Amino acid sequence: MPSLLLLEAICIVLFAGVPPSLPLQEVHVSKEIIGKISVASKMMWCSAAVDILFLMDGSHSVGKGSFERSKHFAITVCDALDINPRKVRVGAVQFSSAPRLEFPLDAFSTQQEVKAKIKRMVFKGGRTETSLALKYLLHKGFPGGRNASVPQILIIVTDGRSQGHVALPAKQLKQRGVTVFSVGIRFPRWEELHSLASDPREQHVLMAEQVDDAANGLFSTLSSSAICTTTSPDCKVQPHPCERKTLETIRERAGLAPCWRGSRGTDAVLPALCPFSSWKRVFFTHPTSCYRTTCPGPCDSQPCQNGGTCVPEGPDRYNCLCPPAFGREANCALNLSLECRVDVLFLLAGSADATPEGFQRAKAFVKRFVRAALAGDSRARVGVALYGAELTVAVPVGEYQDVPDLVRSLDGLHFDGGATLTGRALQQVAERGFGSAPRTGLDRPQRAVVLMTEARSQDEVAGPAGFARARELLLLGVGSEDVRAELEMITGGAESVLTYTSPQDLFDQIPKLQGKLCSRPRPGCQAQSLDLAFMLDASVSVGPENFAQMQSFVRSCALRFDVNPDVTQIGLVVYGGHVQTAFGLDAHLSRAAVLRALSQAPYLGGVGSAGTALLHIYDKVMTVQGGARPGVPKAVVVVTGGSGVEDAAVPAQKLRDNGVSVLVVGVGPVLREALRRLAGPRDALIHVAAYADLSHHQDALIEWICREAKRPVNLCKPSPCMNEGTCVLRNGSYRCECQGGWEGPHCENRALRGDALKARGSGREPAGGQPLSPSQLGLQRRRGPPGH
Repeated sequence: MPSLLLLEAICIVLFAGVPPSLPLQEVHVSKEIIGKISVASKMMWCSAAVDILFLMDGSHSVGKGSFERSKHFAITVCDALDINPRKVRVGAVQFSSAPRLEFPLDAFSTQQEVKAKIKRMVFKGGRTETSLALKYLLHKGFPGGRNASVPQILIIVTDGRSQGHVALPAKQLKQRGVTVFSVGIRFPRWEELHSLASDPREQHVLMAEQVDDAANGLFSTLSSSAICTTTSPDCKVQPHPCERKTLETIRERAGLAPCWRGSRGTDAVLPALCPFSSWKRVFFTHPTSCYRTTCPGPCDSQPCQNGGTCVPEGPDRYNCLCPPAFGREANCALNLSLECRVDVLFLLAGSADATPEGFQRAKAFVKRFVRAALAGDSRARVGVALYGAELTVAVPVGEYQDVPDLVRSLDGLHFDGGATLTGRALQQVAERGFGSAPRTGLDRPQRAVVLMTEARSQDEVAGPAGFARARELLLLGVGSEDVRAELEMITGGAESVLTYTSPQDLFDQIPKLQGKLCSRPRPGCQAQSLDLAFMLDASVSVGPENFAQMQSFVRSCALRFDVNPDVTQIGLVVYGGHVQTAFGLDAHLSRAAVLRALSQAPYLGGVGSAGTALLHIYDKVMTVQGGARPGVPKAVVVVTGGSGVEDAAVPAQKLRDNGVSVLVVGVGPVLREALRRLAGPRDALIHVAAYADLSHHQDALIEWICREAKRPVNLCKPSPCMNEGTCVLRNGSYRCECQGGWEGPHCENRALRGDALKARGSGREPAGGQPLSPSQLGLQRRRGPPGH
């Protein structure tokens, strides 16, 4: 017998834990609608003569943590109640093995007193005797309540796992005129919640842990039944498709295993094959409709300009989250007043090769720039020069102090044609472009030349450009991709060049130009959009001390990037005995936050597999779900001691084929052949003799990253489409062709149409009323926490 018990213990498979934050009620609407539901829940207010009693489950099956979330839900509901003796009265009963009156309806007369008492409620523990609690209310009534002319509302917060029958006492309460809401907590049993709730049940069943959604659903139902008037006339209650999940533990026969049994009448022990089972947790889904209130939002008119994101902050207030350079402006309007002291001369190509259309684009760019940059108390002065075969200073720097006058003068500039002698124009600009000799000392402004051209020069440019830079002129280039190389030669580096592919793309460069004029570029690719993931070897072959040197090296590299959601995103993956995402690409929105997170990255130990880690990056990090941005260059930097990379060459090539650049930083006195195969192209490998020497190779790494950030991007690599959607390039953009019942810009939303809801609802139970098997529901065992 002991052997049998041991065998049974060995054969039972322990099921994986499920995090309590998992949404067990999902409303299938857009993020915009979810935001409106949340905003509306904060606007609701109930001021009527009504008695509201909370019946709160304090049993062991709920647990202390979920009981605290139940209290938070109750307090949130009280925030929307006009609590006083003549209007709303609130009481509470906690139940487990037996009901306990926490406070009657007539105990407190203010909202603050009720909320304070709920906050002080102490978890009881015990069995889930919901039936006894309902019979207590049938016998006692609402403690401290008023007569039957006042509506009575019972809000039961429970996991729906009663140890007694609840249908009959719940029915008797509802027959007495009590409106019953059943609110799930933890992993609720929805069938029991439905039997507790009033009709229509889809409007009286909620999920407490999604507080804003549950509060909205509660007050939406109350306003529909005319018990409370909770919102303005412009708001409306609408049904939305939603899905509820029940977590159940099921037992399945897993197979046969050898066992030993005694024989009757003898002392012999005979071998046999005995069945054994495994246990696992699965979700059963219940499609339904959720009724929620939405109100016209302040963001409906899309007030935020230039790519800003509107965030509602009440019924008539909003805030704009603006891209860089627009953050201090109302509604992200283009107002980039140059606060630095700078003299700017725009040098426009007016040659035949530049074309009249290119000249008009450049002129429109300058007009937009001066309107935006010279507003308010700007300390900048602007001038314009034209060049072809000769230089003409059409608008001397500082001649016009009034912006409208300056714009009118730009309207008078005409295209002349002729040769494209950019080198000669740079020489002449350095000699006489800024008028008389510049002031010296502290009173001297920065002098900048912004060269705008779409045509290659017909003369030599390196010498004149060097002469201009020697005269302490800041040279910046704005042009098409065709002249990028020449502009980089003129300005002295890629960080001083802005390129564009369309007229709108050209105008989008205005904020970047403003930033370059008021701060000299630092080493690195500061303003280049990039999704960058570092992958660090945290295996036992590296050791904790060398891993700390890796962390310090990556921190130094991160300092060279402008980290924010519109420019550079940085993520980190570590691998050893397992693979872990220390933080995703979109987890930290500033350089300081990234630096803090890098310092906290865990050393894992164990035997590492670089190939497994690269596949993890492919599946979990460089994806839209993982925070990667479509159309942004992507790069992975692998820092490793060289062990465990034998299986990594194929996954690395898989990333490269998917549009992700991969660089290997190999540390060790000997360069292993496996590292060469992993690195692939010759320029994608940096060999470092020792961990202490990593800092000496930082510039080489940054140079490679910035070079990769300039590569052309395929908008469909990696694919931004989720749930097996197909990415299709079209007109310089992309779209996702969804399948399998998914929809949305990235196939992120489950499409639940009326016929699908009906089909799914009718398929929940087969004939005979028996639940479908897990295989029929397509349920899978949870495989473990993210990052493993």
